[in-house]
Amino acid sequence: MSSLSKPGRTILASSIAKVYTDEIVSKIADLKEERPNGPLLVGFLANNDPAAEMYATWTQKTSESLGIRYELRRFEDKDLLEESIIEANNEDSVDGIMIYFPVFGNAQDQYLQQIVSKEKDVEGLNHVYYQNLYHNVRYLDDAKQLKSILPCTPLAIVKILEYLKIYNSLLPYGNHLYGKKCMVINRSEIVGRPLAALLANDGAIVYSIDINNIQKFTRGESIQYSRHHVEDLGDFTQNKLKSLAQECDVIITGVPSESYKFPTEYVRDGACCINFSSFKNFNDEVKNKASLYVPMTGKVTIAMLLRNMLRLIENREKLNQETPSN
Repeated sequence: MSSLSKPGRTILASSIAKVYTDEIVSKIADLKEERPNGPLLVGFLANNDPAAEMYATWTQKTSESLGIRYELRRFEDKDLLEESIIEANNEDSVDGIMIYFPVFGNAQDQYLQQIVSKEKDVEGLNHVYYQNLYHNVRYLDDAKQLKSILPCTPLAIVKILEYLKIYNSLLPYGNHLYGKKCMVINRSEIVGRPLAALLANDGAIVYSIDINNIQKFTRGESIQYSRHHVEDLGDFTQNKLKSLAQECDVIITGVPSESYKFPTEYVRDGACCINFSSFKNFNDEVKNKASLYVPMTGKVTIAMLLRNMLRLIENREKLNQETPSN
C-alpha cells in the first residue's frame, strides 16, 4: 500500500555521479605513462565562506579518490590572487585551475574568471566557452575535434537529465529535449541562465524564473532556429508561476535561501524535480507528486569538473599532435 502512496523515486547524486567517476578512473589510467602521479588540479580559496570550504573539501576528497592530485592554495590577501592564478596558468605541472567564489563579491570576480587560461579552466567560465554555449557551438575548431567546455553545474544537470532518460536519444543529436517543457528557478550568470540556454539549445521550451520577471527560452516553433531565442513574458507573479509550472515536465530549483520552498501544489503529477541549491528548495511532500526527484546535485557537479579537466588535457594533446615540432 505504501508503494502506491509514493509512486515516484528519489535519486541520489552519488548514484548518478558513479557513471562518470568510473569513466574518469578509466581515463586517468590511460594517462599513467605521461602522468604517473596523476593530473594536478589546483583550487584557489580567498574567502571564509563555509560553503566554499565545504566545496573545496569535497573536491579534494573526490579528486584524490579517483587518482587526481589536488592542491588548495589559500590567500588571506585577495590582491595576491590574480598574480598567483597567472603563475599557475604557466605551470606545466598544473592541468586544471578553479577558483572558489565569491572572492570580492562584485564585478571583480567576473574579471578573475577570465584570468584563468581557457586551456586550464575546468569550470568552463571563460568567455570563449560561454559564447559557444549561448550560440550552441559545441566545438572549438572547424574540424570538430576539440570539444568546448561547459560550466560544471549546468552540465551536471544535463547529465542528470540524461541519466533519468528525460533526454530522448531516439531524436536527432541536438534535439533530444524536443517536446519537453522545463522550468529553472534561478537566472544567475553562473548557473541559471546558461542552464536555460543549454536546455533550450537541446530543443526544450524553458521558463526562466527570476524575482523580477519570467523569460521563455526556445529555439522557436518546431525548433526552427540553430540556437535559443529569449522572449520576455513580463513581471513575475505567483499566478504565472503556478500556471507555467503545471505545464512543465521538469522543474529545476537553485534558490540560495534556506527559507525558500517551491510550492508542492504547483508541481504537475509525474514531473521530474531537481534541486541544485545547497539548501532544500522542495518540501519532502514533493516525493508524493514527482516521478523522479533529485534533492542535491553536488557530487555530479564535482564529477563534471574533473571530467572537464580530462577533456582539457585531451584537447591539449590533440593540439600538440597537430603542431609540428621544429
